[in-house]
Amino acid sequence: MARDGNMRSGGRVLVDQLRVHGADLAFGMPGESYLAVLDAFYDTPDLRFLVCRQEGGAAMMAEAYGKLTGRPGICFATRGPGATNASAGVHIAQQDSTPMILFIGQIARNTMEREAFQEIDYRRMFGPLCKWVAQIDDAERIPEFVSRAFHTATAGRPGPVVLALPEDMLTDMTAVADAATYTPVRPHPAPRDMDRLRALLAEAERPFVIVGGGGWSAEAGASMGHFAAAFDLPVGNAFRCRDYVDNDHSNYVGDVGIGITAKLAQRIKDADLLLVVGARLGEITTSGYTLLQVPRPTQKLVHVHAGAEELGRVYQPTLAINAASPAFVEAARTLEPLGEVPWASWTAALRSEYLEASRAPTIPGQLQMGEVMTWLQEALPPDAILTNGAGNYSAWPNLYYAFRRYGTQLGPRSGSMGYGLPAAVAAKAVHPERQVVCFAGDGCFLMTGQELATAVQYDLPIVIIVINNGMLGTIRMHQERTYPERVVATDLRNPDFAAYARAFGAHGEVVERTEDFAPAFQRALASGKPALLDLHVDPEALTPRASLSAIRNASLTPAKG
Repeated sequence: MARDGNMRSGGRVLVDQLRVHGADLAFGMPGESYLAVLDAFYDTPDLRFLVCRQEGGAAMMAEAYGKLTGRPGICFATRGPGATNASAGVHIAQQDSTPMILFIGQIARNTMEREAFQEIDYRRMFGPLCKWVAQIDDAERIPEFVSRAFHTATAGRPGPVVLALPEDMLTDMTAVADAATYTPVRPHPAPRDMDRLRALLAEAERPFVIVGGGGWSAEAGASMGHFAAAFDLPVGNAFRCRDYVDNDHSNYVGDVGIGITAKLAQRIKDADLLLVVGARLGEITTSGYTLLQVPRPTQKLVHVHAGAEELGRVYQPTLAINAASPAFVEAARTLEPLGEVPWASWTAALRSEYLEASRAPTIPGQLQMGEVMTWLQEALPPDAILTNGAGNYSAWPNLYYAFRRYGTQLGPRSGSMGYGLPAAVAAKAVHPERQVVCFAGDGCFLMTGQELATAVQYDLPIVIIVINNGMLGTIRMHQERTYPERVVATDLRNPDFAAYARAFGAHGEVVERTEDFAPAFQRALASGKPALLDLHVDPEALTPRASLSAIRNASLTPAKG
């Protein structure tokens, strides 16, 4: 790092700015378009660069880093195909409100606008996918652009930023000074907002709290638990935000997302006051915009969100509070309690219904995933990190495992397949002392399965549980519901996943019976290596709550009229 008068290449300046802003880890695939940046990494051993096997996996790792730390995850991709691959992770960061910065090597400035080799206009490509996208054409402006990137990624509603780096700009020499370390800018609730919230609570009989969105922390989760206990409020979480509040807390009442129970959905419809903290109230959280009427809900709605543009976007709230979730819950925990509240039995009933719904069902076949989840609940430490991608299989860790600490669930709220393995690699790189377990379906795993090589290369002993039923389960479920018995393009002919893992130098085993799982998992841990357990699940076990035949037969049965 340097002051004016010390000449540096643009690549050196860029890496120095990452250090200024506290970056300690970057993920990426090398490319000739940013060799000057890679050269600067050579002289910066305290800033690690993890080489991944595909830019989509690298970007997902950076996104997972952002979720875990609250700081922007850093990803590097080369031009053209590298950037298009990385877009998968950028989309997750945008929908999941995760701070992230993607740096893209770009063609030289004197060849632009000619459709040069691998040329893309990244402003047009990434415009809808991120908070800000720009190209740094002048090496002297690198500190300015990188500072803005860190501020933008973390301010308001967190999200991704994309910066393109022309390769000739990175070799230009400049004496520009470093920027100062960024300071996140987060809005706080006004005292009158908190007074109004307390007044609305005093009028309520059936309140309900939903927590979600980005920008949370362990401290924020603890404050929410304290606030909920003080006012005896039932708290549910938005999709894949289950670790925001300790699931063993007596006020935690369940998951408001895909797989929401009919009873919980009805409770939300019956509520007379909804306090939504951090969640956008998108399609998944609202069950297709049916739990709340658009645009004016029948429930009184208090919507707390760090992004002012989200307030009133779909729903007109009774009270809109523009505040970051940590700032809001810190203020909420200082509110004077109401004393005895009329909804005590309401909260107790919701908690009881959650505990009942958390009992894992029995499924067809010799391998019972419910018993697997029960064993993992008892065997894993409370700080173990569980990751997953997308698919029906994800209901097992998402609905039948109690998350007890913040930062222990990594799942894509965007619904992206292939996320679990890259997220697990990032989690183990950030927290090498913690156990990390990745859940993946057989279709989901092979989206990014090559990142097992990254785990092996960097000696990151994660455990991957592949739930293998030989099909794309979610699509098959919809197919059977809509076009029963007309199966097209959803069957899979899979490799031997255990042998696949061993080929990378990882530990691999096949598990076909419930009683074989625990010893196999213990051997996986004892191996000290990345490990994969291929769990053969009966194809009839299409979802935790309904078999393939039951779904098909329901679709074939004529409706009574």
